[in-house]
Amino acid sequence: MAYEQCLDWLFSRFPAYQNLGAAAYKPGLVRVNELLAILQINAHQIPSIHIAGTNGKGSTAAYCASLLSEKGRKVGLFTSPHIYDFSERIRVNGEPIDQQSVINFCVRFQQLNSTIDASFFELTFAMALAHFRDQGCDYMVIETGLGGRLDATNILTPNVSVITNISLDHQDLLGDTIEKIAFEKAGIIKQQTPVVIGEQTPTTNAIFEHISSNLAAPIYFCEDTPSTFDELPLTGYQKKNFQMAIVALNQIGLKCSKEIQQAALKNLYQNTGFFGRLQTIRQKPKIIIDVSHNPAGVQHTLPIIEQECRGQLFIIYGASKDKDALEILKLFPKQAKVSACLFSNPRSKNREEWAATGIATIYDHIDTAINTIQEQMQTQDLLWVTGSFFLISDLSTEKKIF
Repeated sequence: MAYEQCLDWLFSRFPAYQNLGAAAYKPGLVRVNELLAILQINAHQIPSIHIAGTNGKGSTAAYCASLLSEKGRKVGLFTSPHIYDFSERIRVNGEPIDQQSVINFCVRFQQLNSTIDASFFELTFAMALAHFRDQGCDYMVIETGLGGRLDATNILTPNVSVITNISLDHQDLLGDTIEKIAFEKAGIIKQQTPVVIGEQTPTTNAIFEHISSNLAAPIYFCEDTPSTFDELPLTGYQKKNFQMAIVALNQIGLKCSKEIQQAALKNLYQNTGFFGRLQTIRQKPKIIIDVSHNPAGVQHTLPIIEQECRGQLFIIYGASKDKDALEILKLFPKQAKVSACLFSNPRSKNREEWAATGIATIYDHIDTAINTIQEQMQTQDLLWVTGSFFLISDLSTEKKIF
């Protein structure tokens, strides 16, 4: 099989959430346990850091992986979704999984003629575990897909668990209240395993403390941990995410010096491939791309954007059909010039759906949107491209500036 054939097989036979939405969600751990058993993959062979939460999972995972890399460890990083290519989901010290390894895994599973109806995500997770084993990784940093308790990754017994924050997102799958979502995310807390909590609220604290107490799991709240990196070039929620990574590594006996912290940030892209979160792709006028796609993410990001903007703020927003775009649009500053943009994934809102929100300007492609708005901008203006990962994935290669 060729690489593209393998990807077609993965996406078509085991449809991804990114293509079908809720219809593709297959919660539960039975299939993934069966899958790992027939593939002879030991999920507990490599020490791991397991990360759940509504927002910030990807950046916290990247920070953990970069810190580990700078400490000389060989580290596997499993995140989702990808932006440009499937291989981004599975990396070792920043290097994406090679095409031949993807082919070998798919062929091996097909040759087993298994009746296991594994999901796309379960297969991808199993592929990551096999790759990290074959590469001789010292640590794995694993981001959950959706939720935590019934997420395929929850077969792990990690060295430390991390829960970034809790807000309303994917209510159709995880529950329609903060309490229900917190309970699902808290499912990654394991017996006598330290857990790091990124954001405190009375509601979620009570749930986390109750579950960790029942499991004799030491619990650490980042807000109670003194910051040791005030001079590092981080702002807003990214500062909190970086702090979570440092606290998590502390719990497994890997303290990070100031020099390690600085190097981890400087070499973040090389160590992890981290991209698309508050990423400046052009200066003068400034263009920032981001994947804040729910109200909590936008509320965390907006103050940073407003601080960066010295003139007129332009916003390009792209969203999936299942997202309440009006809820997000209400959060944008009234003086901002907001336009909507479609993306190529079939889950994109269409023109009619965008028109119903009252947005007057709707673009068919992100490159067209950026090029058109750029012509209207003055040097001090700022363009914020935000929303779905799928919007950012349509960005042409020449616009990627690292």
